[in-house]
Amino acid sequence: MKKLFLLSIIAVFGITGLNAQGEGGQTAEGKILIEANTGNAMIGSTGIMFSSSDGDSSFNLGLDGGYFIMDDLAIKAGLGYGSQSQGDFDTNTISYRLGGKYYVNSMIPVTLDLTGASIKDLDENPLWLGIGAGYAWFLGDNVSIEPGIRYNHSLNEDFTDEGVFQVNIGFALYF
Repeated sequence: MKKLFLLSIIAVFGITGLNAQGEGGQTAEGKILIEANTGNAMIGSTGIMFSSSDGDSSFNLGLDGGYFIMDDLAIKAGLGYGSQSQGDFDTNTISYRLGGKYYVNSMIPVTLDLTGASIKDLDENPLWLGIGAGYAWFLGDNVSIEPGIRYNHSLNEDFTDEGVFQVNIGFALYF
């Protein structure tokens, strides 16, 4: 049963990879990338996130955009807005991200970026260096779903000295 499952996964990845390469062009030089990812409340986020528990809630809305400066390599920037409410504590956050995304074999995205946030009424704000990888399932000429993992290393020890590991799902549009 395990072998059948493994063979099924390999077949799906292979067919999807051939399909993505056959379509060609999603990650070609000169293309524009717009993406939304699931986010994490612990770091400044340009992703989409909502959380509610015991009357406390938080949300974030954001997008990343990029431009392919060469085949498979995009320079990216992102912006997000978030709000958090916990008891008497309410705050707003503006987040940003700058970095790059490289698609290995036009289907395995690897990212390296700097993510930061400006949090209202805090003296110290987070700054993270993130690296991530995933897999791009191309659903057509202009759309992909990209599950992935990433690790964010804190660059501001006054805010936190801990890193954050994330599992997320991205949705990307290519023009």
